[in-house]
Amino acid sequence: MTTVRYTGVAIALHWLIALAIFANLALGFYMADLEVSPQKLRLYSYHKWLGMTMLLLVLVRIGWRLSHRPPALPDSMRPWERTMAGVTHGVLYLLTLSVPLTGWLYSSAKGFKTMYLGLLPIPDLLAKDALLAPLLRDWHENLNWIMVALVILHVGAALKHLVVDHDDVLGRMVPGLPPSRTKG
Repeated sequence: MTTVRYTGVAIALHWLIALAIFANLALGFYMADLEVSPQKLRLYSYHKWLGMTMLLLVLVRIGWRLSHRPPALPDSMRPWERTMAGVTHGVLYLLTLSVPLTGWLYSSAKGFKTMYLGLLPIPDLLAKDALLAPLLRDWHENLNWIMVALVILHVGAALKHLVVDHDDVLGRMVPGLPPSRTKG
C-alpha cells in the first residue's frame, strides 16, 4: 500500500498561503474603514508586506506544482466534480496572483511607496495616476470578494468530501487526517 498525499512542501505552502489569505482579508476589511491615522498607515504597511509575501509563496507554490504532480482525484468523483475542482483551483491560483498584484498596482498608482518589512523598497509598477488609482482599488476589492466566495466553495467542497463522500480527499492536504491508500 502506498500513501496518496501531497508532498510536505505542497502542504506547507497550501496552509501558509491559506493563513496569509485569511489574515490579509481580515486585516484589509478591518483597516479599510478606519480614519486616517498612524495606526491605519502601519496596518496598510502590514497588509502590503503580507500581500507581497503571499505573492512570493504563490509563485513558489506554482513552481512546485508544475514540477510535482498532485495525487489523482478519487475515481468516485463525477466528471462535473472533477471539472469544478480543476476550474476552482485554477481560479484560486489566478486570484492569489491577481489580488496582490492589483494591490501593488493600486499602491503605485496612488503614489504610496511599499517598503517590504519596512526595509526593502518595492519598485512601483506604475507612475502615480489619480484617474487609474480608484479603478485599481475597485478591482482589488472586487477580486477579494471573488476570493472570499471561492474560498468558501473550496472549504465547503473539502468538507463535503470528508462528511458526505467519505473519500479522504481532505486527508491528502491536512496533516493528521489519514490519507487515502492505493495498492502499489
